[in-house]
Amino acid sequence: MSGVRWACVLLPQLALDAVLRGRADPGAALVLVSGSPQRRVLRAVNAAARQLGLHPGQSLTASHALTRDFTMVEYDPAQIERCQRFLAAWGYRFSSQVSLHYPRVLLLEVESSLNLFGPWPRFEARLREELTALGFRHRIVAAPNPVAARVLANAYDGLAVPTAEALREVLGHMPIERVGLAREVATAFARMGLRTLRQVLALPRASLARRFPVEVLRHLDTLLGQRALALECYTPPDQFDVRIELNAEVESHQALLFPLRRLTADLAAFLAGRDSGVQRFTLHLEHAEGADTRVPVGLLSAEREPTMLFELARGRLEQQQVSAPVRGLRLTARDLPRFVPEHRQLFTERPQQSLPWEQLRERLRARLGDEAVHGLRARADHRPECAWQPISDTRPALAPVGPPRPGWLLRQPMPIGESALRILAGPERIESGWWDGGDVRRDYYLIEMPGGQRGWAYRPVGASGPWLLHGWFA
Repeated sequence: MSGVRWACVLLPQLALDAVLRGRADPGAALVLVSGSPQRRVLRAVNAAARQLGLHPGQSLTASHALTRDFTMVEYDPAQIERCQRFLAAWGYRFSSQVSLHYPRVLLLEVESSLNLFGPWPRFEARLREELTALGFRHRIVAAPNPVAARVLANAYDGLAVPTAEALREVLGHMPIERVGLAREVATAFARMGLRTLRQVLALPRASLARRFPVEVLRHLDTLLGQRALALECYTPPDQFDVRIELNAEVESHQALLFPLRRLTADLAAFLAGRDSGVQRFTLHLEHAEGADTRVPVGLLSAEREPTMLFELARGRLEQQQVSAPVRGLRLTARDLPRFVPEHRQLFTERPQQSLPWEQLRERLRARLGDEAVHGLRARADHRPECAWQPISDTRPALAPVGPPRPGWLLRQPMPIGESALRILAGPERIESGWWDGGDVRRDYYLIEMPGGQRGWAYRPVGASGPWLLHGWFA
C-alpha cells in the first residue's frame, strides 16, 4: 500500500447530518427546505421521511398533502460550511495536509501519517470510527492522487488503490459522466458512443485536443497523476465557536444535556486536531428575547478529554438558574494552550473504577464551587493546627518529613475517655507559639480505640484531665 497517498472522505448527506447530530431523536422524520415563501421545496430528507413518500425536489405543499408527520428545518448553507470546517479541524489531527478543495469532501494526505497511525486498513478503520461517533455519514477512498480519490468516491466506498497502474485500470471502468468532466463534455462523449473512461483514454491525444477544450486533457492528466493539482491546505483557527439550534424551546437542564454532550465532544475533537487543551470556555444559553445567559467553565489545567469536559460543563450548567426558555446552545473557547499529557506509570495501581485525581478535582470544583476545593501546603510550624496552609494550587501536597501525622485533623480537639484506650507510641512533646500568643505545651500519643481506629491524642503538659483527640489516621 505504499502508493496510497491521498484519502478522500466524502460526506454524502452533510446538510442532514449537520442537523441530525444535534437532535436527540435522529430517527424521526426530518426534511430540509429552502426557497421563497411562495415556492418552498424539499432540499434533503432522511430515511424516515423517505418512508413517508417524501423526496428531494418535492414542493412543501405536495409534502403536506401526503403527511404532516415530519419536522421541517431551514436549509442552512452557512451551517454546512461550519461543519465542513469543523471536520477539517478534526482531520488536521491525522494529517498536516488537509484540503476543502471540493464541496462536502475532506482530502487528507495520509502517506506521511502511516508510520504514526499504522497501515492504511487500520488507519481507515480509525477514521470511520471517529466520524461515526461525531455523527457524520461518510465514504472513504484512498488513491495515489487527490483527484482520483475524489472521482472514485463517486462510485466506491472502502476502495484503496496502491499503484498508478492499478489506478488506471480502476478508472478505466468508471462511467464517463462520473469522472468529473463538465456535463456538456460528458454528453458529447456519450453521443460519440464512449461510455467509459477507458474508451476515452484509448483515443489519440491529438484528436482530443482538436475536438475539446484544453481543460479536458488537463483534467484527465490530473486524474491519472500525470499533472499535479495545486491544493490550498487548511489552517486550523485559533478559537472554537460552535452553536446548536434546538428544535424547541426548553426550560429544563435535562433537555440541554444531549446538545451539550455533542458540543463538548466537538470541542475535544477540535482540540485533538490542534494538539491543544482548553482551560476556559463559555456556554451561551440563547433566548428568544433578551441577552444570552453565559455559563463560564474554568479548569485549573488544560484538558481535552470529552467525558471530563462534558461533566464539568454539566456541573456548571446545573448550578445555573435558567431565566427564560432556551432556543439555542453555543460553546466558545478562546484560551487554548498547548496540551501536555499527564505523566503516568506503565503499570498503574489505581483501581479500575476510581477517577484520576485531575478529573476528580475538576468534578468537585464544578459541583461544589471553585472556592470549595483547594490544596494544602506545609508550613514551618510544629503546632498541628498551624502546620498546613490552604492554597489555590490543588495538586496533591507532599507530607512534611518527620513523625507521622493524621490525615484527618479535627477542627476542635474532642475529649475522650481513657479506660479503653491503648497507647501505641508516645509521648511526642510539642512546645511552640509563644511569640504570637498561641503558646501550646502538649504531649501527643498514637492511640488505638476499641474498634481498631487509630487516633492522635494529647494531654497538656503536667495536666491529668481527659485525653483530647486531635486527629484520625487512615
